[in-house]
Amino acid sequence: MSVIRVSSGNFLEMYDFFVFAYYASAIGKTFFPSDDPLASLLNTLAVFGVGFVMRPIGALVLGAYIDHHGRRKGLILTLAIMSIGTLSIALIPGYEVLGLFAPLLIVLGRLLQGFSAGVELGGVSVYLSEIATPGHKGFYVAWQSGSQQVAVIFVAVLGVILSSMIPIEQMTSWGWRIPFIIGCMIIPLIFLLRASLQETDEFLSHKSHPTISQIFQSVAENWAIVVTGMLMVLMTTVSFYMITAYTPTFGREVLKLSSYDSLFVTGCVGVSNLFWLPVMGALSDRVGRRPLLILFTLLGVLTAYPAMTWLVGAPSFSHLLMVELWLSFLYGSYNGAMVVYLTEIMPPEVRTSGFSLAYSLATTLGGFTPFISTWLIQQTSDKAIPGAWLSVAAVLSLVAALLAKPHQAIAAGYPQAAD
Repeated sequence: MSVIRVSSGNFLEMYDFFVFAYYASAIGKTFFPSDDPLASLLNTLAVFGVGFVMRPIGALVLGAYIDHHGRRKGLILTLAIMSIGTLSIALIPGYEVLGLFAPLLIVLGRLLQGFSAGVELGGVSVYLSEIATPGHKGFYVAWQSGSQQVAVIFVAVLGVILSSMIPIEQMTSWGWRIPFIIGCMIIPLIFLLRASLQETDEFLSHKSHPTISQIFQSVAENWAIVVTGMLMVLMTTVSFYMITAYTPTFGREVLKLSSYDSLFVTGCVGVSNLFWLPVMGALSDRVGRRPLLILFTLLGVLTAYPAMTWLVGAPSFSHLLMVELWLSFLYGSYNGAMVVYLTEIMPPEVRTSGFSLAYSLATTLGGFTPFISTWLIQQTSDKAIPGAWLSVAAVLSLVAALLAKPHQAIAAGYPQAAD
């Protein structure tokens, strides 16, 4: 039950991000009207990415708060900030009503979401790692990412239902707000779940905790670990936002498939991710983290671009499903081992801050994947070029996995099998 309570906020965070990405075209027409549909879409995807720019700041500020004041208090604070961003996007009138204030307020809402999201994932991962039973740390921490997949599935199913009930013209003008309003309705329940959390025994076992300034200093002193962690996370963030947030746009705008087909594939990806994440997290508890990290980054390097080339050469629902499920397998298998390993290589006194900063820096880049993919296709006329972007990310993560020092995890008090 503790896993559900702590992961509920992570669900809401990802839910909001996915809804924004899924309805990027409609949001663009509402807040960034333009005679050029591509320009409107690029503006919206840029605003989607702007939220990630705030993540490193949130990681440092809120991460230091959590490392000093406790996991429970920090997770409740991040949920409160996140809720403000959700409400603003759901309720702000469009450009026709507010003019330039409309896009400015949307950017502000995204910045608030990004600020809270900067530490949400790290706070949840650290909490799960600290309550995990011996020998099952990988399995427990995998459910942090698992909650994101529940959000993917939920939004995809909701999108299919709304598409079948509301004409596309009405979805574009006002229907896209419905998922955001539903997210607002979920907030009170998540507050109740978070409020019932208990502080972790590991945090309480420390008689004193570093001050905010000491945490900042320690993070700076451990910059090499943070950079290594950032590179390790890069394949996760690029692949995740490619196969979830970008899939509906890619399927509809590039492959010219129906919105229903794209959303259905996205839902299948969420189910696939939800299966592979805990399975591979549990496997990493047995065989070690690094062998899985190396294997699946190599597979990403070798197969991402060829798979996308095959897809765009013969676009169809079945081909999109096959390619996305393969990329889902790579993502889920890699991430199942990576997230728990990232908690293990961070010094305990700055575990939340260091983890969150590394993850947020990678997400700042990976979160722009929908924008980068759209821009690369425009510049190169190669519809498969997003696969090359994923391969580049996999190369960098492979380097990080090879450079990560096993003794860091052992020195932090974790078993050798974790490496």
